[in-house]
Amino acid sequence: MLIMQLIHAELSEQILGCGSRVHRELGPGFLEKIYEEALGVGLASAGLCFERPKLVPIRYATTVVGDHRLDLPVEGTVVVELKACGAIEDIHLATARSYLKAASLQLALVINLARPTIEIKRVVLTR
Repeated sequence: MLIMQLIHAELSEQILGCGSRVHRELGPGFLEKIYEEALGVGLASAGLCFERPKLVPIRYATTVVGDHRLDLPVEGTVVVELKACGAIEDIHLATARSYLKAASLQLALVINLARPTIEIKRVVLTR
């Protein structure tokens, strides 16, 4: 039996706990920015370091062609992408993979807080 260890499991658990508390307190129906602010409060109270927003350069070949704003990079290792939509779709996961590549990170948590039950997807970029 192959046992696979989750990347950044403990940190992910802390982040998801903060997200769950935000969802329980606020519920669905708000704009993404409201959830981002609330999650920032929760992450800070949990003692987690995060940046909001963080710009990462986007390169094509060796040239920087622009930059992108990551919602909430946490502890410099996990990108939290918040959504306030009907459902997490494949394009959200593909976009998270692109963000990970641009930021040279391995794990993104795509969290949708706009549903009656919180929706969470882990996106892992293998190197």
